[in-house]
Amino acid sequence: MKNKLIILMMVAALPFSSLACDICGCGVGSYYLGILPEFSDKFVGLRYQSKLLTTHLGPSGERTPLSSDESYQSIEAWGAWNFGSRWRVMAILPHNFNSRELENGSLSGEKDGIGDVVAILNYKLFESRITTGSSKLLAHSLWLGAGVKAPTGRYEDGEQLMPDSPNNFQLGSGSTDFLVNAAYDIRLMDFGVNVNASYKLNTENQYDYRYGNKFTGNLLAYYKFNIKQKVRIDPNVGLLYETQQQDLLYGKYEVYQSGGQLLSNVVGVEVNVGQFSFGSNYQMPISQSLANDRAWAGNRLMTHVSFNLRGKKKEESLFGM
Repeated sequence: MKNKLIILMMVAALPFSSLACDICGCGVGSYYLGILPEFSDKFVGLRYQSKLLTTHLGPSGERTPLSSDESYQSIEAWGAWNFGSRWRVMAILPHNFNSRELENGSLSGEKDGIGDVVAILNYKLFESRITTGSSKLLAHSLWLGAGVKAPTGRYEDGEQLMPDSPNNFQLGSGSTDFLVNAAYDIRLMDFGVNVNASYKLNTENQYDYRYGNKFTGNLLAYYKFNIKQKVRIDPNVGLLYETQQQDLLYGKYEVYQSGGQLLSNVVGVEVNVGQFSFGSNYQMPISQSLANDRAWAGNRLMTHVSFNLRGKKKEESLFGM
């Protein structure tokens, strides 16, 4: 059943084409939003995410008998609702599928279940649209927001192979965590640039474990193509940067194989047809230093299909936080 659901999501999105724990992108990893589908008042949809990770590498990054190849996939129900002209609330409910295979090829474990639910409230600080001296439309906007992540996903104490090893193989963090974010978008006619940043403050769970706080920032350039005013195609390309502090055990002991930084290329596309939106983006690491070089992140894929619950879409860009 799990494989059928994953294949269904990929088939739906591919023709049109990250919050709790370690930066490496595990089952309780970052809620990366990317570019939101354009909508007037509200939308609902499904997203699929796939992330690959190799852990328990040797001191120089080499594979060892303890090395494991891990896969973190999720299917997420998500949606957003605008209140008035300045407020927007978004919610994400993930269902995670984790699998881990040891160096000798044996399957070391599988997990699946509900992940941690997140809700984000955003406020539009300003929005401006002017006509330049060359009669071109220049539009820009700034959104600020804050959110909370609830510990609805299962956290299993003792999952780590060793006290200083990665604690990635979880469905949830077991902690209530908080987020703040800002998103700035500027567009001249059909070409635009989107910059957004977020910071996640994690708290300690009941097992005295706290995942490191995390900063995420991305810069995306996009261009809008309109086909007979019925279909809009928005290819986008840019960079995604993530950095996370080391995890803490009992409030004072740093977990050696945790934290780090990751810089990735992002290539994606969004397609709007009437009230439907389809999209996909692919993230390719270009520089990384994770878990004191004891972990290696692979490529990531994110796809979605969404439905705008009101008729005509706004003309301005409504991008991710």
